[in-house]
Order: sequence, then C-alpha cells, then structure tokens
Amino acid sequence: MKILPIINYSTNSYNYNNTTNSQKTAFKLKNTGFDTVSFSAKPKLTAEQIEQITDLKVFNHHVYEFKKGIRTLILTTEKSKHKEAIENKLKKEKIDYVIHDVDDHKINVFFGEKPCVEVVKTLNPKLSEHTPQEDFMLGILLGYDKVKQCERYLDFTKRAKQKWTQ
Repeated sequence: MKILPIINYSTNSYNYNNTTNSQKTAFKLKNTGFDTVSFSAKPKLTAEQIEQITDLKVFNHHVYEFKKGIRTLILTTEKSKHKEAIENKLKKEKIDYVIHDVDDHKINVFFGEKPCVEVVKTLNPKLSEHTPQEDFMLGILLGYDKVKQCERYLDFTKRAKQKWTQ
C-alpha cells in the first residue's frame, strides 16, 4: 500500500474545510489513488512459537529488568528445550550469562553484570549442594533481603554443625 505524505494531497480545486466527514473520507481516498485501504495480516505463529513466547515471558521480563538497571544478577529456571533461544537472546543483548543443567528438562540461567556472573561460575552448579557460604553469597548477589540471608546462613551453619556432631 502506498501512503503519500500530507503535502501531496491537493486541495486546490476543492474546499476541504467546508465538507462533511464522509466527504472528507471520500476526498482522502480519491486523492491517494486508492478506492480502499487494506491492512495485511501478521504472519501466523506456529504452536511451538506460541509455546516458546508463553514459556519465556518471565525470562524476557528479567532481561527487561536487567537492562533497566533494576537488578545486577538474575537466576531463572527455564525449560531445557528453550536453551538455544535463551542463549541467542542473551548474546544479542550482550549480557553475560552461565547456564547449568538442573535435570533433563530444566536449566538454571544466571545472567547479569560480568563480575557477578564470574562469581557464579566459581560456585557449585548444583544449588542443593552449596555450602552455607556459597548459599549466602548467591542470595546476596541475587538481591535477596540481607537480614533474611544472614538468618538463613546462621540456620544453615547450625544444621551443618548438628549433622557433624551426630
């Protein structure tokens, strides 16, 4: 469809300002050289594409938050089948990241500021096997409440001591 700039619409022989709305519409269409205006439909998405868009809504929101400076490090658990799309998005946005497999169907995606991601790379990839210190550091890096992280650390170390004394 060809859309002309306003300066190309001629009103030399027609008093445009003294017309009804229907006459104005007819005038606009007549002077564009088109009888009707049509809009092309968007390409249809496949079921797989719709599923990916739906599944990655939270991930994409986290990318938005990072780019706005709200967070410096993000952890999100996503479906393994979207790993390539996630990596492509993070590379395109030039965001540092590390991905750890959780199981056959899930991955943990850490992304954010380079120094934060570099620290994550030094930690045990299995979150359930973190030492109290690793757990505390990760919680602080992810922006969790500092007091609650301290309480969690103290509880974690207390349980570890009880386990060793038994």
